[in-house]
Amino acid sequence: MSSRVSSRSTRTSTLRARATVLAAGLGVSVALGAGVAVAADTTAASHTTANAVAAQAAAQAKAAATKQSAAEKKAVQQAAVKKAAAKKAASWITPVKKYTLSASFAQAGGMWNSTHSGQDFAVATGTDVRAAHGGTVVKAGGNGAGDGPAYGNAVVIKHGNGTYSQYAHLSRIDVKPGQVVKTGQHIARSGNTGNSSGPHLHFEIRTTANYGSAVNPVAFLRTVGVRV
Repeated sequence: MSSRVSSRSTRTSTLRARATVLAAGLGVSVALGAGVAVAADTTAASHTTANAVAAQAAAQAKAAATKQSAAEKKAVQQAAVKKAAAKKAASWITPVKKYTLSASFAQAGGMWNSTHSGQDFAVATGTDVRAAHGGTVVKAGGNGAGDGPAYGNAVVIKHGNGTYSQYAHLSRIDVKPGQVVKTGQHIARSGNTGNSSGPHLHFEIRTTANYGSAVNPVAFLRTVGVRV
């Protein structure tokens, strides 16, 4: 009887031991599974964060490149504007280099039939007179080159933009009709010929080659970038 009881007790102990081992194994499996799941979640989260950081960095780099490109484009445009302005200003010059402004355009006075038709540059007789802009000489000579004795010796130049420049009271003329001149080229020497109260250069901007079509030369020069 005791032998049977002992045998049953042994079997029961064995079964319990197997159950315990099985349970322990299941617990380890569950624990390992949970650990793998947690590790997988952590890796996925890390990848997501890395992707977000990379995307943000790429977006910032693109924005910086766009900003730099815009700044470079603006700098190029500003340089082009300055170059165009410099070129425009260089295409016209004052007819004499060192001067004092005297009688101005439309000024009233007893020296003229109505009002003054140009801008006077007070300079000594013999001062170098230059073409204010490139063009073709259309009139040159005494008697105002055909515009009347009040102008004395005079020169008129036709320019490509449809305007004319006139230079009067000259002591000497060094160009002739039909001659092509460049901006800044010597054309004459200033003087005191004609209806003049002292040595100076009378300068006009006209819409035709003849007297009566003058416009304000100082205002015109400003429009082409030259200030007097």
